[in-house]
Amino acid sequence: MKFARRQFLKLFGASAAMPALSRAAWPQVYPTRTVRIIVSSLPGGAPDISSRLLADRLSTRWGQPVVVENRPGAGGNIGAAEVAAAEPDGQTLLAAQPAPLTTNVLIYRKLSFDPAALEPVIVMTTLPNALVVRRDFPANDVAGLTAYARANPGKVTYGSQGIGTTPHLTSALFAHRIGAELTHVPYRGSGQAVNDLIAGHIDLLFMQVDAVR
Repeated sequence: MKFARRQFLKLFGASAAMPALSRAAWPQVYPTRTVRIIVSSLPGGAPDISSRLLADRLSTRWGQPVVVENRPGAGGNIGAAEVAAAEPDGQTLLAAQPAPLTTNVLIYRKLSFDPAALEPVIVMTTLPNALVVRRDFPANDVAGLTAYARANPGKVTYGSQGIGTTPHLTSALFAHRIGAELTHVPYRGSGQAVNDLIAGHIDLLFMQVDAVR
């Protein structure tokens, strides 16, 4: 997950990425009021939890309120668009999965914001994806899954947090590598996808480890 700001806040980026700098080198006028962190996913996921932990520390350090607001949907594009349209004063920050800043521009026909208007500050967390399947899936290893998917084109379904997200692209790459046709079922958040997997409504997920442990 990445923490992004409007391009103009060079000094804030330095203070966030290099905390060893002396306080005298930090911009003394920032922040001047409540700072908003827009999270481009639903509450409870890794971006949300990381942002709330960070917000608590920053509020203490800065002496200003830091609030977290969730704007999920469209593979992170909704939250990213809100931050890109905000005043470039560093008071509105984005906490997002990589997609809005990296792959979405290649996947969506048109974005309502320019990813170049956002610049990364720090990487808050890194999480590997794990392959999980519903409990009663008719295969118990990757070889069996591959054979079943090839024999049943389009019938094996996989979930993700939305088009362009890492789970979506990982699953699409997996389908390409094994030479099988899988059907994508996008959700607004990891919690919804995991719940449907447990209920047996979808067959598999490539999902970040924290969501499926």
